[in-house]
Amino acid sequence: MNGSIQGSGMTGQRARERLIERLRGEGIRDERVLTAMRQVPRHLFIDEALASRAYEDTALPIGKSQTISQPWVVARMTEALLAPVHPAIPPPRRVLEIGTGSGYQAAVLSLLVEQVYTVERIDELLRGARKRFRQLGLKNVATRNADGRLGWPEHAPFDAIIVTAAGAAVEIDLLAQLEPHGVLVAPIGEKDTQVLQRWRNTEEGWAPESLGNVVFVPLLPGVA
Repeated sequence: MNGSIQGSGMTGQRARERLIERLRGEGIRDERVLTAMRQVPRHLFIDEALASRAYEDTALPIGKSQTISQPWVVARMTEALLAPVHPAIPPPRRVLEIGTGSGYQAAVLSLLVEQVYTVERIDELLRGARKRFRQLGLKNVATRNADGRLGWPEHAPFDAIIVTAAGAAVEIDLLAQLEPHGVLVAPIGEKDTQVLQRWRNTEEGWAPESLGNVVFVPLLPGVA
């Protein structure tokens, strides 16, 4: 990725640095994640009319009743996904994202892992994300317009899966596409009561760990 892409004023480096310091102050500890968040130009992933708010720690609309997630949530999910499972297990190399949206989360991940596969059900949003990936020179992001609940079995198994929309329960099809040592990070729950969960394989099978309350758009079936 071209880390030299900069904005000016509220979209420039100073605004990015303020956001990074806020994320650090709110508990994000993984410096790899903070560096990636600093490098990715978030203002390119939202409507130009909202560019002055790009580096606020808030979710913003991206059209089609979807949002670009709050930067703290992106950082927390990414940090949870990268956290070591065991000293003998290497960090994730191949990551599946469910819900491309504007492409921001995938862009952050692209700086941290070897290959990102991302699935989006809304074709118009995916076309916009693809354009941004090309603009930023991201060569390690593969995209697909499909029902994200089904994952991307042709490229399974994955070291990690990140879901950026909330389902009532974890999707069994997604767990089935993970490596035995893999991790899945996803919001689970209904509209007003969602919990961010990290799923790992234990001696008793796949089990969740709660990472706190969140608010996401719903994980919907089919394509649009």
